[in-house]
Amino acid sequence: MEREFLEVVSKEEISYDGLGSIIARKTGDPAGPKIMLAGHMDEIGMIVTKITDEGFLKFQTIGGWWSQVMLAQQYTVTTVEGKTYEGVIGSKPPHLLKPEEAKAAATIDDMFLDIGVKNKEEAENLGIRVGDMICPKIAFRPLANPDYLLGKALDNRLGCAIVLEVFKRLKDETHPNIAYGVGTVQEEVGLRGARTSGYAIEPDICFAIDVGIAKDTPGTDMSIKLGAGPCLLVYDGALIGHVALREKVIEIAKEENIPYQLDYLRRGGTDAGAVHLTHSGVPAMSFCIATRYIHSHTSIVHKDDYENAIRLMTAVIKKLDRKTVDAITYD
Repeated sequence: MEREFLEVVSKEEISYDGLGSIIARKTGDPAGPKIMLAGHMDEIGMIVTKITDEGFLKFQTIGGWWSQVMLAQQYTVTTVEGKTYEGVIGSKPPHLLKPEEAKAAATIDDMFLDIGVKNKEEAENLGIRVGDMICPKIAFRPLANPDYLLGKALDNRLGCAIVLEVFKRLKDETHPNIAYGVGTVQEEVGLRGARTSGYAIEPDICFAIDVGIAKDTPGTDMSIKLGAGPCLLVYDGALIGHVALREKVIEIAKEENIPYQLDYLRRGGTDAGAVHLTHSGVPAMSFCIATRYIHSHTSIVHKDDYENAIRLMTAVIKKLDRKTVDAITYD
């Protein structure tokens, strides 16, 4: 993200917190409020916990996985030296399953990654060791309708891309505040980078830019749809979205004729859940893109939602002056 931010701000306006979150500052009005846009850089994955004598890799999940989406999928192992090796999570063919096994859900403890080596020594000679990173492997691509995009780690490459693009669109624009674009770390394991970067910035307003859950496939209530606009979360497992802030965003969306959706999450949360507890409290909300099949190898999003999220967040930044932020916070 640093390379992309440098297209908009100087090297001196980029910093890092102690955990590794990147913070870019773009000053419109030096006396204006601090507006934080956070997109987490990490993705769900695994780490190697053991190499068996036969050369198979046992692992611990990082982030929230459902075991049923993991079997027979391809992954990439990355060593500390940066070498990469591909593999697949092994699974029994149906021909060998006992009836009781076929009915039971696979457990992560029983899984292993097959990287195609003869034994433990061969795996270790490749530089693989306990603690190495394992990530899903899949190529980004458009689908039959090219407005629908498929890829891995859209949670939360998408949010990072939106933060960056908002900054690029603000490059030659005036705005009555100081905008902070943040790529946070360790969101998937507890919103950790959001907490530390929030303390580093001490923002007046925070938006967490992340993915939401599409509900437009068979078996869902068809309430949140791809292509129907960015999602404003009224509630999630870590945050009750700030009502006055949400209403201001809705007001701006209507003024700019930008579609939006109101949504909630029963479980899970975004970086806003950590930042809103900074010091004496920060008005915050989760600003999300409807996404199908999150926390798996492959997710699907709609290009229009991405573009409208950028448009809306750019418009919001331009209108958050000190008077408006004080009214949101205290009135």
